[in-house]
Parts: sequence; C-alpha cells; structure tokens
Amino acid sequence: MTSAPTTTTGATTRRLQECVALLDRFKQGTLPPGVTDAQLWKAQKVKQAIIHPDTGEKILMPFRMSGYIPFGTPVVVGLLLPNQTLASTIFWQSLNQSHNACVNFCNRNASKPAPASKFVQGYLGAVTSAVSIAVGLNVLLQKANGFSPTTRLLVQRLIPFPAVASANVCNVVLMRHSELSEGISVLDDEGNVVGTSRVAAKHALMETALTRVVLPMPILLLPPLIMSMLEKLPLLQRQRRLVLPVHSLVCLAAFGLALPLAISLFPQMSQISVNRLEPEIAMATDGPMVTYNKGL
Repeated sequence: MTSAPTTTTGATTRRLQECVALLDRFKQGTLPPGVTDAQLWKAQKVKQAIIHPDTGEKILMPFRMSGYIPFGTPVVVGLLLPNQTLASTIFWQSLNQSHNACVNFCNRNASKPAPASKFVQGYLGAVTSAVSIAVGLNVLLQKANGFSPTTRLLVQRLIPFPAVASANVCNVVLMRHSELSEGISVLDDEGNVVGTSRVAAKHALMETALTRVVLPMPILLLPPLIMSMLEKLPLLQRQRRLVLPVHSLVCLAAFGLALPLAISLFPQMSQISVNRLEPEIAMATDGPMVTYNKGL
C-alpha cells in the first residue's frame, strides 16, 4: 500500500461507513449498477488509510500515515530550528519521538496482543536515545574548534538526523519486540491464517525499521542544505521574518517527498516464500507464498 493522500485524514465517519459498505457489497457481488473501478479504488484508499487491517478499528487522526505530514511537519520545523538550546533540543526530540511512538503503536502488526508495557518501553527507549545522541553531538560541536560560524550552524542543523534515525529504529524494535518471540500471523492466498511465524516477524521489523531510517533522510537533510542557500538571498537577508515561513514550506515539501518514498519501499501486506519460514507453516498450506502485515 502506498501512502494515502492527506485528504483521507479528515474523512468523516459517514464517508468511511459508505466506503466500507461499498467494498462489502463488492465482495458479496451485490454492487449497484454504475459503480466504477475508480470509485472502488477510492473507497479502498479511504478504508486503508483509516482502518487497521488486523483490528478493524479506526486509527486516531494524528497517528494515521495519511496524517503524518500535517501533524508531523510542525515538529520537523522545531527540530531544525537554528541555535537550539539544551532545553529546546530535549523538548523537540521528546515531542518527535512521542508522536513516532504513537504512530508505530497504532500502525503495528496487531495479529497478536501486546502488553502496554512494550509501548512504554519503546517510548522511553526512543526518547532516551534521541535526546542522548542529539545532546551529545551538540556538546561535541560546541567543543570543536576550527569551524566557521556558517559551517557550525549547518552542522548543528544536520545533527537531528542521526538522533532521529537511530531513535526511530530503537522505537520500532523495542515497541514490537514481542513479535520476535511470539511471531505474527501469516495468511494464505484466500486470507486464511495458516500459522504464526517468528521468521516473518523478523522480516516485518527489519522492513519497518528500514523505512524509519529512510523517512527522515530527505526531511532532516534537505531543508538545512536548502535553507543555507536561501538565507543568502537578498530578500531573506532584508526580511528576516520570512525565514521561518520559508523554512516551514521547505520542510513541508521535504516531508511530502519523503513519506511516499519511505512507505513504498515495502508493501504493508508483504509476501514471503514458505520455504523461508518454519516447517509447520510450509506443511499448513499448499501455496508457495504467504502474506503478513508488515505494519507501517
């Protein structure tokens, strides 16, 4: 599944019910005349953006993948503000990982129940790693000599990326660690559960962790480089109050580029050969491939 456009973020409950009903009638073969493929695909997009595939429950608006850009961009702008203090670094890194933790939890593979303690563990681990790396790199930068003011400012703006990327991986692994020991459900071609696989769980976590490293690359690396050039323009030199709005637009554009790119690396419902899974999985199905929910 690719990232749904942000227009699905604000879909009403009535609109969602209409989409679900339309898709149910399609499965039952009772579609009314005149329904087009485009309408069915749009209904599917709305359902995928809002309904969790394992639980069938609505995902809260700020934590949907389709809501990642509008709700995440203000945090990115804060992370990339120049001349960060220790307090502001801790605040923005903590806020960012709080949002990420909720997104990871709401979009996890939920085929097996997980205790709330895993959520807390993942959250604390992610916040601790993000703040520690960001503060540590800032301290090293302050002690480093030989940087010009312009170079120092650019390096300082690039610090959020290693902090966020490492914390994102920590967040995913700690929050979904129970999947590695308990496994996740795998499905045959007809959507029937054929077993629980720890190997599939490992693949799901690796794929999700990789997307969490790729996602912040354009978001946290491109804006500092672009702004370092734009801030030299005569207009922004004269009108300093325009720097923050321009910075916000650059971050928004980078987020809009990064999210579809990262999510499209691996489909949410991924497939894996039964030959790579546990023997009992291969014995439980005649098909060569099974499907699992990677999570987002």
